[in-house]
Parts: sequence; C-alpha cells; structure tokens
Amino acid sequence: MTGHLATAIRLAEWGMPVLPLREGKGPVGNCRACRKNVCGGRPNMKTPGPCACAAPCHGWAAATTDPTILTSPAWARAWRQAAAVAYHPGGAGFTVVDLDNADAVAWARRNLPATRTVATTRGEHWIYLGTMTSPNGVRPGVDIKSVMSYARWLGPGTGNMAQLPDAVRALAVKEPIAARPTSSPVTVSAPAGGGPCPHRSPAYLERGIAMAEQLIEETSEGIHKAVYRMFLAVLSAHGRCGCLTDVHIKRLFTAAQGRGESLRHCEDAWSNAAMALGM
Repeated sequence: MTGHLATAIRLAEWGMPVLPLREGKGPVGNCRACRKNVCGGRPNMKTPGPCACAAPCHGWAAATTDPTILTSPAWARAWRQAAAVAYHPGGAGFTVVDLDNADAVAWARRNLPATRTVATTRGEHWIYLGTMTSPNGVRPGVDIKSVMSYARWLGPGTGNMAQLPDAVRALAVKEPIAARPTSSPVTVSAPAGGGPCPHRSPAYLERGIAMAEQLIEETSEGIHKAVYRMFLAVLSAHGRCGCLTDVHIKRLFTAAQGRGESLRHCEDAWSNAAMALGM
C-alpha cells in the first residue's frame, strides 16, 4: 500500500471524500470512455451522475469514502502515480479559504474569525465548518474551496474549527470579481489579427481547438506545462489572422480548469504565451 493510499484510507474513515492528485496538483482527468462526459457523468454537479466507470474519473466528483473503491485495481495505477492526496471539502461539510500568500494571510487575520489553519507552500488554508459555493479570486490571493471543488491534504492543522461565518459567505457575492464565471477569460482576449489567414476552412480552426482541448484533458505531464504548451501552439497557429475568438479561449480555459488549473494560472499562461510570440 502506497503512502498516499494509506493517507486516503485514513481520511475516508474520518468521513472525508478523497481522490488522488497527479503531478501539478491536478485531479485525474476523464478516461477516454468518459471524455466530455459522454458517459453521463456531471462533474459540475454534486455527484458524477450515472457513470459506472471504475476509474477515478470526473475530477473532484470522483472523491469517495468507499474503501472498496479506493483500493480497487482500477484506482491502483492512479495511486502509484499520485503526487498528493486531495479531498472534497464540501462533501466533508467544510469550507476551505485558500490564502495564497503572506498578504492574504494578513488580511484574513484582520477580517475573519479564527479557525483551524493548515500551512501551505505559500500561505495557509483556513477551514470552517459549513459549505458554500467555491469561487476563485474573491480577492487578491484568496480562493474558496467547498462544494464542487477539491483541496490538497496537507495535514490536520491547528486550532478549533469555527462555524462558517457570514464574512466568508459574503466573499462570494461582495466583490465584482467573484461574480464572473471561473471558466471564462477575464483579463485576456483574442488577438486583434491582421495577418494572413492560413485556414482553408472554419473546420481547420475547429479541429485545432478541439485537439488542444483533448490534449489538455488527457495530458500525463505536469498540467501547468501542458496548458502553457497548448496555449502557445494555438496562438502560434491561429492567433495572427483574427479568426481566434473569445469563445475559443473560453473553451481552452474550461478544459484547463477541468484539470484543476485556476483562472489566474490560465490567464498567466495565455499572457505568457502571447508575449513569447510577440503578440
């Protein structure tokens, strides 16, 4: 039994739905049979739907407390390759306020009631008892992870867990940034174009976007690297003639976020790719 699997079983015994994370802290993507939820699974809802796939598909929605599933042969390969263990906070009845840097931690200490805290690589997780929606970027360096989301397990933390306060719930609606869909591009847009168009037909561009979506969803390498590489390829092939639209960018962002990328990381990858190409 791997160390990650042993941790997952212990958390499941505590009532926390768990799942393996791959390199880059992303969940296992849908298998070929479940790609784009043709199996009927619905990872944007509270359960994966009627999908009977035995593999850890459907991102956060694959999280489970069932030890039979966690130790099944279908999950064995995922655990052997796992870089970390994650859990579904909403499924456990929790909300995690993810504070991504020292400034965000200082803000929380001034504005939020004390609760259980867990140290992260760059900041802290503040964990409250209760559930809510899971918007990202509710303020600089602050994301919320509760229902329809996952958080990396970094230990039990310290302090007593407080009830989810109205101050945290208000973050989801208080600032305009929280109202935008997390799968939509916000600070990036399609290049203006003006260059020669290499496309023989609209289907050429459509195939390029669909291929990029598929490669992002099925990548076996670090997700940050894969997303940047696909954004660079799309911009290189389709970014100079004006055919690439904000709708196409939204599709790429949605594919990346389905693998666990945050909106901020998507925007950064897109901007860096455009800069590398001189756009």
